[in-house]
Amino acid sequence: MRAHVAGSVATKQRMLEECGADILAAADAVAGALRRGGKVLLCGNGGSAADAQHMAAELVSSLRRECVRPALAAVALTTDTSILTASANDFGYEGIFERQVQALGREGDVLIAISTSGNSENVLRAVRAGKAQGIDSVGLTCAPGGKLAAEARVAVRVPTANTQHLQEAHITIVHILCDLVERTLFPGQF
Repeated sequence: MRAHVAGSVATKQRMLEECGADILAAADAVAGALRRGGKVLLCGNGGSAADAQHMAAELVSSLRRECVRPALAAVALTTDTSILTASANDFGYEGIFERQVQALGREGDVLIAISTSGNSENVLRAVRAGKAQGIDSVGLTCAPGGKLAAEARVAVRVPTANTQHLQEAHITIVHILCDLVERTLFPGQF
């Protein structure tokens, strides 16, 4: 137990030291899209899907109860089982997020793509589809970041090979991003 917590803390400390500028750039991308009337699309697989859903919930609802603000437009592309299963059945699992980006995404939106390996094909195809439509992209991944680090405009590469600690860092980044977005868009609430 102590070793796990120590490893998690060490990963987050390295994340703070090595990823700070990229986290700020990601927050700027999200706040900029929302300020311009765009929305946030999010995708990932497994635990990363849960992180995508968590961030969408924080943006639509609020990170903290005392921040009274309008809802922010955010959609987790991981939640509609009918779309996911129909698309996977008809076109293959690799296209499940790409298809939704094509349908729901608009120029000026931002896509947050989460992949612990940085090589999830369905996440990569979503980023490419977004790029073709003028949608900005933020990748949350590991170091060195796999293909996602090269595809996303902003790549936050957490410096660890331990998937558990990486996922723990990703949810911390999600909370940091939501906090920075709220502070940027609604400074009077703080």
